[in-house]
Amino acid sequence: MATTPAPTAEQPMDDDARRLAELGYKQELHRKWSGFSNFAISFSIISILAGCFTTFGQAWNNGGPVAISWGWPLISLFILIIGFCMAELVSAYPTAGGIYWWAATMGRPVHGWFTGWLNLIGLVAVTASVDYGCATFLNLTLSALFDGWAGTLHQTFGLFVVILALHGLINIFGHRIIDVLQNVSVWWHVAGAAAVVAILLLVPDDHQSFRFVFTERFNNSGFGDGDTGGLTFWFYVLPLGFLLTQYTITGFDACAHVSEETRDASQAAAKGLWRSIFYSAVGGWILLLAFLFAATDVDAINSAGGFSGAIFETALTPFFFKAVIIISTIGQFFCGMSCVTSMSRMAYAFSRDRAVPGWRLWSRVDRNGTPVNAIIAATVAGLLLTLPALYKNSAGIPVAFYAVVSVAVIGLYLSFLIPIFLRLRMGNRFVPGPWTLGPKYKLLGWIAVIEIAVISIYFVLPIVPAGVPGNADFSWSAVNYAPIAVGGLLLLVAVWWYASARKWFTGPRRTVDLPAPRPAPDGARADEPA
Repeated sequence: MATTPAPTAEQPMDDDARRLAELGYKQELHRKWSGFSNFAISFSIISILAGCFTTFGQAWNNGGPVAISWGWPLISLFILIIGFCMAELVSAYPTAGGIYWWAATMGRPVHGWFTGWLNLIGLVAVTASVDYGCATFLNLTLSALFDGWAGTLHQTFGLFVVILALHGLINIFGHRIIDVLQNVSVWWHVAGAAAVVAILLLVPDDHQSFRFVFTERFNNSGFGDGDTGGLTFWFYVLPLGFLLTQYTITGFDACAHVSEETRDASQAAAKGLWRSIFYSAVGGWILLLAFLFAATDVDAINSAGGFSGAIFETALTPFFFKAVIIISTIGQFFCGMSCVTSMSRMAYAFSRDRAVPGWRLWSRVDRNGTPVNAIIAATVAGLLLTLPALYKNSAGIPVAFYAVVSVAVIGLYLSFLIPIFLRLRMGNRFVPGPWTLGPKYKLLGWIAVIEIAVISIYFVLPIVPAGVPGNADFSWSAVNYAPIAVGGLLLLVAVWWYASARKWFTGPRRTVDLPAPRPAPDGARADEPA
């Protein structure tokens, strides 16, 4: 690929464009996002109005209130540590490729190859899961508003397709306002979550006790015969409930993916990343506690498979029930819009480095600086991944939805693990950006690596007994297909690497001829000049 000459004195660069050129790329995407907009996209993707509502049942069935009241802050702390480690990396390397760029730069091309594909798989899955969850709540909203709306599974899938298409169109044609919509999304999430909490505290006649919220345990998973005190509960069932937190607080790597569109990216993207996690963790915990205090009809919630909508339907008047689900549905719509933005930037950046089949097509941007083809391809991939949701599960638990959720968590967090581990391996040879962890990177990095390894094992395991091969009630519709999806795609990626890609994929490809920054020599401190 021909390189673009460095700008002359007559064509000056600002600091952001110069830093990007040092990392090897010319400024093609329009850099108009503020630091708040950068924070806003990850805050919107985390979306407590999405994950807390759509995956509440996973925690309710697998652990009950304790999986939420205690599990949420505990897992949030681990995720914040992961966020700190990634904030240091985005400060040093503010590129749209983000995660895979870090891995390829700190390691070898093979590290960037697998990290990139894991991250892309995870972003496609998180977009699909958010939009399917939005469709589920929109279906519920339409059922509540219109007597003739049946709210069937196929109607949910049809709404999912429409929502996914709308998000693609907004990202393609809304280039002038997409950053403004991200900002609006933040305030919707803040005001909307506050309104839901107020409704759940003030409208119901009765509330659960503190004892129920902070000590009650459920095991509706079918594992361990419903026992809530044995090893199966504590070491299998309860950790499955943590998927609520681990899934909700994800997608924060969006701050890195839009860093090439963010002003003062080395500082703003790093701060936006960890702050989006912190504020979502606090707000999400308050919101979920409000759910639990309002969950007075336990039998009805259990009959609904732990679906959060059952809480609102049984605890609230029809008017306030509709208000809550409409607030959540709009928040989820904003969340899906942000997911498509992040996913398309990753697809664009990975294609720019020729790692995706048809890379010439996906790496093009239009005159507005929008990667239109990448947006279209990524949304279609999300649709294909969610096709198993068309098949109904007899147990009433949306196993296909939780499988897509698991694919998102595994793909994204494994892609985070590789660069965090490589940063640990580099030690003092790593040259930090303006935002750095200093010597604390060792402790925090190892905590992050271990936590990601543990959750990646749990979330490929069966979610219900009927999904265990050999079980008398085994059904393919109950299988957690996350290991099949992630494992199958990784196998293809691995075969492709050893058969072909290792001969031509050299990692990030420089498109400008400014000299690349050099790592510090062995033995030098990271904060000293090389």
